[in-house]
Amino acid sequence: MSRAQRLLALLQDLRGRRRPVTGEVLAAALGVSVRTLYRDINVLRAQGARIEGEAGFGYVLRPGFLLPPLMFTPDEIEAILIGVSWVARRRDFAMEASARSALAKIEAVAPDEVREMLDRSGLLVGAIDPGEEMTIDPDVIRRALRRERKLNLTYADATATATQRTVWPVALAIYETTQVLAAWCELRDDFRHFRLDRIRSADVLEAHPPRRRRALYKAWRAREPDCVPEGLTESDHR
Repeated sequence: MSRAQRLLALLQDLRGRRRPVTGEVLAAALGVSVRTLYRDINVLRAQGARIEGEAGFGYVLRPGFLLPPLMFTPDEIEAILIGVSWVARRRDFAMEASARSALAKIEAVAPDEVREMLDRSGLLVGAIDPGEEMTIDPDVIRRALRRERKLNLTYADATATATQRTVWPVALAIYETTQVLAAWCELRDDFRHFRLDRIRSADVLEAHPPRRRRALYKAWRAREPDCVPEGLTESDHR
């Protein structure tokens, strides 16, 4: 393993841990001496990685450090290219712009061989049926999820009967022909699933749900172990 590969492996290891880990454990995982591990940590810190801790107490990587795209493997680059192409073909302009911006950033800093691989990939994404036209901007839903804010919805069921809902967003499932919001519904006092193509209006409120999204997500997954099912019944929307 080269030094660059070892530094990347160390970052990946730290990124996957939520609690401090000792230098001995990290060194054993990388197959290097503890002394080499300490030197690698100092190199990463010098490059901007927020690695906190010290010998004898353990280390943890704080959020905010971005891996340079040149460290992606060819398979990872192709996976990113397919994902970006798929997103760019959907009827979601904010996500499309973000996908193209992400790909441009990779191309801007990637070495010549990676840019050549992107140009001659040969991987294509065919036509996608985005489903029914949406009357709202899906970015509103994503913004509420990120900020952990309540949403006020006007929601129409299969018979086009509209109701007002105040919901606590939990997760957004993206399928090929539709997107589904999982949320706690104050009107039904229970978890419900809302198809975005049936949401007539959506407003992000300043109020926070009384429970954190992580706790809501855990409770929802316990109720829906398979996440949002492929075929939602009408009872899911009432």
